[in-house]
Amino acid sequence: MCSVQIKKSARVFAGALALSLIAGTAGQAFDRLEFTVTGAPKALENDLRAASVLLTNKKTDKVLAQDAFTNARAEYASLLNALYANGYYSGVIHVYVDGVEAANIAPLDAPTSISNIKVVVDPGPAFSFSQARISPLARRTELPEGFAVGAPAESGVILEAVTAGVNGWRDRSYAKAEVASQKITADHDKARLAADIALNPGPKLRFGRLVIKGAERMRLNRIRAIAGLPEGEPYSPEDMDRVASRLRRTGVFKSVTLAEDDFITSPDLLGITATLVEEKKRRYTFGAELSSNDGASVNAEWLHRNLFGGGERLKVGGQVTNIGSVEGGADFKLGVSLERPATFTPDTTAGVELTYERLDEEDYDADLFDATVTLTQIVSEQLSFKGGVSYDYSRITDPMGTSTYRALSLPLNVVWDRRDSKTEPTRNFYLAGELKPFLGFGITDNGLRGTLDLRGYRGFGDARRFVVAGRVQAGAVFGASLEGTPRDDLFYSGGGGTVRGQPYQSLGVNVLDDGMGGTFKTGGKTFLGASAEARVRVTESIGVVGFVDMGRVDANDFFSDAGDWQAGAGIGVRYATPVGPIRLDVAGPVGGDTGDGVQVYVGLGQAF
Repeated sequence: MCSVQIKKSARVFAGALALSLIAGTAGQAFDRLEFTVTGAPKALENDLRAASVLLTNKKTDKVLAQDAFTNARAEYASLLNALYANGYYSGVIHVYVDGVEAANIAPLDAPTSISNIKVVVDPGPAFSFSQARISPLARRTELPEGFAVGAPAESGVILEAVTAGVNGWRDRSYAKAEVASQKITADHDKARLAADIALNPGPKLRFGRLVIKGAERMRLNRIRAIAGLPEGEPYSPEDMDRVASRLRRTGVFKSVTLAEDDFITSPDLLGITATLVEEKKRRYTFGAELSSNDGASVNAEWLHRNLFGGGERLKVGGQVTNIGSVEGGADFKLGVSLERPATFTPDTTAGVELTYERLDEEDYDADLFDATVTLTQIVSEQLSFKGGVSYDYSRITDPMGTSTYRALSLPLNVVWDRRDSKTEPTRNFYLAGELKPFLGFGITDNGLRGTLDLRGYRGFGDARRFVVAGRVQAGAVFGASLEGTPRDDLFYSGGGGTVRGQPYQSLGVNVLDDGMGGTFKTGGKTFLGASAEARVRVTESIGVVGFVDMGRVDANDFFSDAGDWQAGAGIGVRYATPVGPIRLDVAGPVGGDTGDGVQVYVGLGQAF
């Protein structure tokens, strides 16, 4: 039995310093690189090539001789780690620089020119575990399946087992759990590896005092309230994660770092230090979208992140939509909102919002005003609930004349977001729903409005370069009549948010009497929509999309006689940016009689 060794190993120390002292020019680039792996499975050879420092740098710009020599000396350690990761512990690595072993060339004797570098790797036999033991373990600790006698002795599996063992104790409040000793022995004759690891759980601990560093404009008592560290309660890594998430969620801090004290405060308290870097107090954002039929949309927002020193977020925003629209005129919206985190509980945000809208639609004109008070409860990073009280006022002018709708509503929202990315999702789902019971005044009926938006994603292939995405939308108004429902609570179909290829809000219902023996178009009380996309990432920056959308609007119940449907289909191009893909979609109608011709949509982010 013998300790794990390799016959040729890299001793990369002070190399960069020594090379910087070499006089003369940087040296010419080398011309030839040979990389040979003998007697290895294809998968192992691929891993070794991927780990090679020389191969990686050779693919980039022209490599100078001095840089190539530094890379050659680093090659040993990189390939050795790759061999260990695959369970090979008797490997022999040679890196020849113009026929001389790179490890035998002193840094001060580095060549100023290199013609040929040759890498030869003999991985030797694959090792398996003759012993796989780690103890003591906390109850219900799950070790990786590969950490077992007879399994491939991959170094990564050992690391996973150690991490699982330590985290098992930390999850049960033993915050100082660590590796007490480890004995890893390789039998090169039998290609077997014995791993015997002892853990030291340490004492069971409780959260101590939260120390705050880096706060300049934010009050310390508000930081503590937002963080919600349960001082005096048993230590929990999950609570640590929640504290960090709460502080980041405010948007006040550019950086949030939590660190546990090195020492325990008697009798069993573990202090936590939060090191914070504050963001700038104010932020300005602008956005724009373009549609050939619906016109252009622009929006802007001003945000103050810490209005009163307690993490309050004041937002003032506005948007103009349907600029140059073929049907209807431009619509305007102004809004102001104030949110206060950690109200009642660390995960509860209180908010007040005022909005005004002026709509110039093909079928009606409207002035809308809403005043809302809300409470948002964050259950987890994926799940949140929002409820409130809202006063809704709308003044509508349509063929029936001018009508005023007033209602007191109780909007209740849920968002469940399991997507792996908000800008480029490749798996899981997103669900948003709202129930809004409303009490009407004057001509406004009492009723209940509900909406649902469900999106799903499934990626396939290498790095999920092919993604199938689907979306279902639904909405309905119950209890109130069509005439007694505020116009902005009714449903239309058509446009970028529902059915691409069809004009904006082109599908409604013609039911209400216009007073002259005819009817005029309004939105319906029920809506169903569905979309499907096939997304293919052609390069790291360019993607193509094929899609089809459809929607149906009914005057009253779903699929009633007083309703109709429409559909659109098209193709699109996506160009990746750090803030999300730039989207260009071209679509046309494929069902219904609400539009013709081609529609073009330009915006930021995926359609859904």
